[in-house]
Amino acid sequence: MMRDGYVVAWQGREYDAAPDGDNVRIYRTDPADGFDEVRPGRYARVLTPEEYDELVYVRTTCTWRGAPFIVLAEADAWLRVEYTGGRAPIARQLGLEEFDFGVYQGWAPLNEVSDLSEQRI
Repeated sequence: MMRDGYVVAWQGREYDAAPDGDNVRIYRTDPADGFDEVRPGRYARVLTPEEYDELVYVRTTCTWRGAPFIVLAEADAWLRVEYTGGRAPIARQLGLEEFDFGVYQGWAPLNEVSDLSEQRI
């Protein structure tokens, strides 16, 4: 599972999360006590800082064709990746598209990617 976003540890489990001022909103895909359905298959609960154990940002990183990347998404056997090497000529050599000024992204076949790891920030 590729993750890129906030995660909260609460009651011995990790949840996808979104900071909301001093509080944090946590999400799950099935109903549970204290969670409200925000749309079909998505349930949310707001926690105060006293209620949760840890709030961190989790990012999945990898290496593709010898260059460093952040993994943004996964679809079938492909990863949506963003180049973090900071060198535009290298990004162009890799065939990446300039998503925004200085931000290069592309799709990498999963079988060509190495060093997949989760970074907790």
